[in-house]
Amino acid sequence: MADYKKETLLYEGKAKKVWSVAGNPDLVIQEFKNDATAFNGEKRGSWEAKGTTNNTVASALFRYLESKGIKTHFVEQLSPNEMLIKKLAIVPLEVIVRNRAAGSFVKRYAAKEGMIFKVPTFEFSYKRDDLGDPLINESHAIAMELATEAEIAQIRTAALRVNDLLREFFAERGITLVDFKLEFGKHKGEILLGDEISPDTCRFWDAKTGEKLDKDRFRFDLGGVEEAYAKMLEKVTA
Repeated sequence: MADYKKETLLYEGKAKKVWSVAGNPDLVIQEFKNDATAFNGEKRGSWEAKGTTNNTVASALFRYLESKGIKTHFVEQLSPNEMLIKKLAIVPLEVIVRNRAAGSFVKRYAAKEGMIFKVPTFEFSYKRDDLGDPLINESHAIAMELATEAEIAQIRTAALRVNDLLREFFAERGITLVDFKLEFGKHKGEILLGDEISPDTCRFWDAKTGEKLDKDRFRFDLGGVEEAYAKMLEKVTA
C-alpha cells in the first residue's frame, strides 16, 4: 500500500474534511468527522464512533457497488476515519431516490409515512446550503448550466441502478432501504458517484420491526443513535 500523506485542507463541511494528497493532484483524502448536524445545521451533536462508522460503511458499500459495475470515486479505506478518493468537480445537484414515503416527502405531500411506492421516485435538489438545498427540476438545472442533458440522464440511470443494488443488498440483511441521497462529480471528464453512503445519507428501517436505524434517531431525539449506527455497521460488514 502506498503512503498517502495529507497536505492541505481543501474543504471542511458539516460531516467531513477533504485534504489534498502530497504529490498526487488527482486524489484527495476524505476524513469523516464525529460531528452530526440536522435541519441545515440548526441542530448539532457528536459521538465518538460516528466518523469511523460512516467511513467503514461507505467504504464497504462503494466496494460492493464497484463490484457491480458502478463507477465511484472510491480508491481505498486508509484508516478508520479516512478514505482515499478520486478528486471530483462536484455536480451541484443532490439526487434523492425514494422507495417509501418518509421525511420531507411526507411533509410536502401529506403522504402516509411508510407508504410503498410502486416505482422509486427520483428528484434533484440544488446543492446550496444558503438556499436550503431547494428542489430543482431537470429543465432548470440544464438552463442554469448545473449539468448537461446527457449528464443528467447518466446520473439518473446510475442512481436508479444503485437503488436496485442497494435494495437487494440490504433486504438480504433484514433492512428496508427507505430512501437515500447521492452526489456525483466529474473526474477527468467522467461522471462518478461521490460523497458517501451511510446512515447519515440513507433511511434504514428494520424490515421486521420498522425500527429506524439512521440519522432520524438524531434528528428527532428518538434515542439509541449510537446503537443504531453500530447495528448498521454490523449489518454491512458482517
